[in-house]
Amino acid sequence: MKDNSSAFNSSIYDSKVNAVLPYYTEYNRQILDLAEVFGIKNSKWLDTGCGTGNLALRVTEKFADVKLVLCDPSAEMLEASKSKLAECDNVKFRNISSQELDYKNEFDIVTAVQAHHYLSIDERRKAEKNCYDALKDGGIFITFENIAMSTEQSEMLAIARWKNYMLAHGRTEEQTENHMKRRGTELFPITIEEHIKILKEIGFTSVDLLWGSYLQAGFFAIK
Repeated sequence: MKDNSSAFNSSIYDSKVNAVLPYYTEYNRQILDLAEVFGIKNSKWLDTGCGTGNLALRVTEKFADVKLVLCDPSAEMLEASKSKLAECDNVKFRNISSQELDYKNEFDIVTAVQAHHYLSIDERRKAEKNCYDALKDGGIFITFENIAMSTEQSEMLAIARWKNYMLAHGRTEEQTENHMKRRGTELFPITIEEHIKILKEIGFTSVDLLWGSYLQAGFFAIK
């Protein structure tokens, strides 16, 4: 039985994720680079859908004075984060989903990495509205998600590339096919254009693409 919504249980997530997500470690590098340019000295940072704490650990290593709050709906994922960040003093943990966030004008940065593509459109809108509400005016929201292509032809090409990537990184043909079957049943990716539209409708004043490759993309939005 899975202990979270991702493809892997919390106990094996770190060892398996790079086999299914091309450039997974690049997500964190892009986020940290943008955060540094944005300016986050003595800032408060909320990471929702924090998983096993990979991003949070990098944040604490790069920005010693940042105060972090980590949220995840999976108790097991949150326990993995707690273990990874056991020596960090400026970190708090909450076992809640993005849809349950109740913060108002509190954080300078909010991040959500591979967290909201499991949600329906209405659930995604609520989750990202909560992220918007949690930010101070002028704060920045950074999110990475699985995406859909804008046409069926492009989708087929992108899926074929992703399958080849997984096969080249040790996944079997059956595992690869099962992973793809999750699209539309367990996870619900939307296009880059649709995601930008939602973020603008929520109220973000500046919304742009940060990074993209295969069937994943990163976005940033300023409140």
